[in-house]
Amino acid sequence: MACEHGYGVFLGFDVGKGEHHAVALAPDGTRLHDAALPNSEPKLREVFDKLADHGRVLVVVDQPASIGALPVAVARACGHDVAYLPGLAMRRIADLYPGNAKTDARDALVIADAARTLPHTLRQVDLGDDTLAEMEVLVGYDDDLAGEATRLSNRIRELLTGIHPALERAIGPDITHRAVLEILAHCGGPAGIRAAGREQVAAIAAEHAPRKHAKLVDRVWAALDEQTVTVPGTTAADTVLPQLAESLKTVLAQRKTLAAQVEELLDAHPLAGVLTSMPGIGVRTASRILLEIGDASSFASSAHLAAYAGIAPVTHKSGSSIKGEHPTRAGNRKLKRAFFLAAFAALSDPVSRAYYDKKRAEGKKHNAALICLARRRCDVLFAMLRNGTYYQPPQPSKENEKLATAA
Repeated sequence: MACEHGYGVFLGFDVGKGEHHAVALAPDGTRLHDAALPNSEPKLREVFDKLADHGRVLVVVDQPASIGALPVAVARACGHDVAYLPGLAMRRIADLYPGNAKTDARDALVIADAARTLPHTLRQVDLGDDTLAEMEVLVGYDDDLAGEATRLSNRIRELLTGIHPALERAIGPDITHRAVLEILAHCGGPAGIRAAGREQVAAIAAEHAPRKHAKLVDRVWAALDEQTVTVPGTTAADTVLPQLAESLKTVLAQRKTLAAQVEELLDAHPLAGVLTSMPGIGVRTASRILLEIGDASSFASSAHLAAYAGIAPVTHKSGSSIKGEHPTRAGNRKLKRAFFLAAFAALSDPVSRAYYDKKRAEGKKHNAALICLARRRCDVLFAMLRNGTYYQPPQPSKENEKLATAA
């Protein structure tokens, strides 16, 4: 296989922050290089130039972004091909090698040997595409902000639950709504809201929720009237809640700005329209799918893609006594989450909803039914990416039309 591709050197990188470990193998397995390598361009170029004397070089990394970005960029600048060995594949391949030690040198050897003997396990590195590289940075930061928004939301709801459960039930589900955050930012907790008065709270809510402010204020005041005792910590909450609300407002505003920047980058990609034409796939989900699989050309079939995403059911069977299908815990977690969220968002689509309802009727729970829907949509998405075609709702067959007419 190595000779077919014409590579004379298979260079595996176990990347690190300060330094990497590099192992280079010849097509026959002879070790050409095995040493730690500082994460600097001159040192990387020196090793690449030295190994180029043995023939065409294939550079393989275990992380193509962040700490692995410089080796990838330098390798490309030197004219070498670059590939990526996914972590899941690497862990499985590593089990085939003797010893249980987990060292950088062993990992680099596994990567290099996988490139030499198992080229089908490698993935294309898309960092050469400037659009995807920019998108990777923005989407990664958005993921961080999403985590921070969740933390702040949970902290606000936890604090409200401790001092005034009724108020938490009234506004907790809408905690990220601008009107709710403005009320908390201006008034604080239950004591501050009551002190501000219904008229002022209604004015704040009306500015940010013109259509639903009356119902929101009614819920808030009904909750305040439900509890007459003051729980210890309420006064402190009036100090803390405005700060938490302001922090959450800032994070949500940053996410909104990032979404506009990501959308601008996404629009420049030829597959953007293909992805977003599918119900349930928005800007963030489309960006994540592009970053994880590109045009899906690295996958032989939709079944391979589903397995990589971790949405393909795994069959457990031993003779005739133990059998069944269960969702796998393996796979690309970011891609799995994107498919799952897209399936959830697609429940407003009649076709997706009908399939979801069918699975629920078969006895599957909510999450299991969504995974089934995500797996079905994976087949459609794979065909769309492969052919570059936009989503088209399935047309009813002539047989079904006849049955519908007869009914």
